[in-house]
Amino acid sequence: MAKFDLKEKTLVIMKPDALQRNLLGEIIGRFERKGLKIVGMKMVKLSDVLLDKHYAHHKDKPFFVTLKRFMQSAPVVMMVLEGIEAVKVVRLIVGPTSGREADAGSIRGDLAISFQTNIVHASDSISTAKQEVKRFFKPSEIFDYKKMDFEFVYGEEERV
Repeated sequence: MAKFDLKEKTLVIMKPDALQRNLLGEIIGRFERKGLKIVGMKMVKLSDVLLDKHYAHHKDKPFFVTLKRFMQSAPVVMMVLEGIEAVKVVRLIVGPTSGREADAGSIRGDLAISFQTNIVHASDSISTAKQEVKRFFKPSEIFDYKKMDFEFVYGEEERV
């Protein structure tokens, strides 16, 4: 029988366009309905230092300055989600980076048309998720608790 990591965590950032377009409830609801557990959530104004670390892989690209300006145009709402294969599940729900290429039914496919103003950021791998959660959340901001619907989200063999 396969062993599942029930506590795999991933980071989601609801970007300024999600806040400005009143989409937070819609986005959070999609993750909740899927069965993911919210273990951390907060609203922040991103600093230059945090953005430079988070987007270090884009630092030399021509769109970096406009990306930073966009990400600082309004607060963002960050969540840490937990569950079996949370990174993979969240990436599926979010869809590809470009809203124009995302399938209908995904967050970006339904709510975005842009490459940059694409509603959400989601960690792209387990190792990246660990780094990003640590970058944006203190251990005291992540909660471990029992969800009442746990037995109805995962099958018995997955809860072992």
